[in-house]
Parts: sequence; structure tokens; C-alpha cells
Amino acid sequence: MENQGHLERILGIVCSVFDAYTAVLFLQDKNESIYRVAAKFSLGDIVDTECVVRTGKGIVGRILENNQPLLINNFDRQKSSLEYYGAKGEANIKAFMGCMLRNSAGALCLDSKRTFSFSEKDQKILHLFAELIYDLQTKFLSASRNENDSRYYHCLQHIHGLRKRLTRWSAFLENFLLLLAETTGFDYCFLAVRDEKGKTFYLEGFSRPIFPGDNSGMRFDVNHGLVGWVFRNNAPVIGGEREAETQSAPLFGGSAHTSPFLRVICQPLHYHRKTRAVLGLANEKPIPITEQLKLFTQFAAGHLELFLENLYIKSQLHSCKTQLQKGEPPQP
Repeated sequence: MENQGHLERILGIVCSVFDAYTAVLFLQDKNESIYRVAAKFSLGDIVDTECVVRTGKGIVGRILENNQPLLINNFDRQKSSLEYYGAKGEANIKAFMGCMLRNSAGALCLDSKRTFSFSEKDQKILHLFAELIYDLQTKFLSASRNENDSRYYHCLQHIHGLRKRLTRWSAFLENFLLLLAETTGFDYCFLAVRDEKGKTFYLEGFSRPIFPGDNSGMRFDVNHGLVGWVFRNNAPVIGGEREAETQSAPLFGGSAHTSPFLRVICQPLHYHRKTRAVLGLANEKPIPITEQLKLFTQFAAGHLELFLENLYIKSQLHSCKTQLQKGEPPQP
């Protein structure tokens, strides 16, 4: 990502200024007690970019908990460890220096293979770099939010145009799901529809096949899976927002084998007094689920809900007209 590239170049400068071995930037996750590696620069290749640090745990966790800089010029691996290395990775590390970013946004960490590499003066300079990174990251986030807002707004405009331009349901749904996948970056976007008896549901459409082969006849029990839960409770499901939810989510129940989905959004579509469909988004990789994204999917689901409500009303009117032509009383 472009922002990560900028951050890594800054960390490269930091390493050069202090003649350090590795520089690692941790930024706060949406779960406020968790911090992840956002960028790194190292003269080696053994930094764990999937490292997750919790407040109060380990050396980096101590910085985050106490909101105080830390300087260790004779690193003792018997007493503590650096979370971003494996057991072998930190074997030659002799010195460490780290400081907090403003507003508990993260931590900037630096290490060296030489003892007594860093001084208190270096610590103050590192703090200036941390302030620079915080300011840049704030600008990155603001620009990203503005870009997402613009993209989501244009997508909703496009969806509104689809409703007017494509009156045939199948054509509208196909274009809607493809547009949703392109805008959100999710691997799969689909519409699950409940049968008339309310016991099972099936896939009415999808941006790309979720199951191998022809799945047109597949039916799923409404009592199983995340989609079934949404049908039963008329409430959305957001899977993968928190660290504890990173395991794959069973969308359609344990017996329906799919790719492991680490991020899931399911929005209920309620019309004619029942939850009759579910708009789903699923992704195999842990991409961010922001408040903007959740709000956007609610609006997108609302457009789809309105289209389906109109189709239902038209279907009921057509049925009543047919019954009247046959001389039969309309059925409620």
C-alpha cells in the first residue's frame, strides 16, 4: 500500500540516522488494547510482520501501558523479549529504544546489535520522528476517509441509476453485486433469499461463485450458519472486527464447505413484514471493516430492499389482477 511505503521509507531514514539494525512501527487496532505492525525496516529479514502486541505484555507492551519511552543499552533476553522477532531473530540484539506515539496511537521501536548504541539525546530525537509519523499517519487516515466517502457516494449514485435503468430483476442484481464487490474490495458479494416456508434459503445471485460447479439447486437450513442467524434475528452480523474473531466464519453452516472467510458482513433485507433476504459480503483475507464501510453496506442494502419491496408489490398487484379476471376474490 502507498501509505505503508511512505512509512517504511521514514523508518529506513530512522535506522540510518541511529545506525540501527531494525525499526518497527506499531499502530493501534480498532480493539484499543491491540497494536499491530504497520511498517518496518530492517537490515535482516526476520521481522514478524504479523506480530500483535497487547498493552502491558512484553517490552513494547510496557511502553504502550506506561506511555513512557524506554531505553535498554544492554538487552537481557532472559528477562524480556522483543515481540517482533522470533526466538532466533533477537539472538544478536544488544540494545533497544522505543517511544509512544501521541494519543496512544502506537509505538516506534528501534534496536541494534551493539551495546550502548543509544543515548538519552537519541531518545529525544526518536520522539521527534514519532511526532512526524503521527502527523503523517493522521493525514493518511483523513485522506483515506475522504477517498472512501467519495467512492461510496459515487457507488450509491450508480446503484440509484441502476434502479432506474435496469427494471429486470436479474440484470439489476448481477450489476449491483459486481459493483458492490468492486467498491468494497470484498472477494464475494451475494444475495441469499428465504423460501416461502421460511425453513431454508438459497443463493439468488453472487459476484463470483462461492461453491464449485452449479449451485443453483443448493438449499441451506435457516437454523445454521451466520446467514441463517441473520434471517432468524433480523439483525446484521459483522465478522472479523476484533482479534478474537479472525477465525473463519461458517456462513452457511458447517456442512456447506466454502473457502475460509476471515471478514464477513451480512445485512438483513426486511420487506413485507419479514426478513426475506440477506445481503452478504465475504473475504478470505483480513481487510479492515470500518464504520464507513458498515454504514455504506447499510445504505446499499436499503437500495436493494426498496427494489425488492417494489417487485413484491408489483407481483401482488399482478396476482390480484389475474384473480379478478378469473372472477376469483383476491387472496390477502
